[in-house]
Amino acid sequence: MSKICQITGKQPMTGNNVSHSKRRTKRKFNVNLFTKKFYWVEEDLWILLNVSARGLRTINKMGLDAALKQAERKGILDFKDIKVLSM
Repeated sequence: MSKICQITGKQPMTGNNVSHSKRRTKRKFNVNLFTKKFYWVEEDLWILLNVSARGLRTINKMGLDAALKQAERKGILDFKDIKVLSM
């Protein structure tokens, strides 16, 4: 599982750990990711997405279908990458 949000496209960033003596070593700032199950009403099925906290807010604001279409339009999401759950 890659650490990329499927809605917003957020990825880990790199930066520095800075000690008290100002020595710098590389570190990673990971994304606040959740594996979340959503019910997609338009397709009448359950899907599993890796979304960040910002992605959850986007889905709450726009709706799942609009957020998925916007992510596909921006080139962040490919519909074949969506995991469909059979229930």
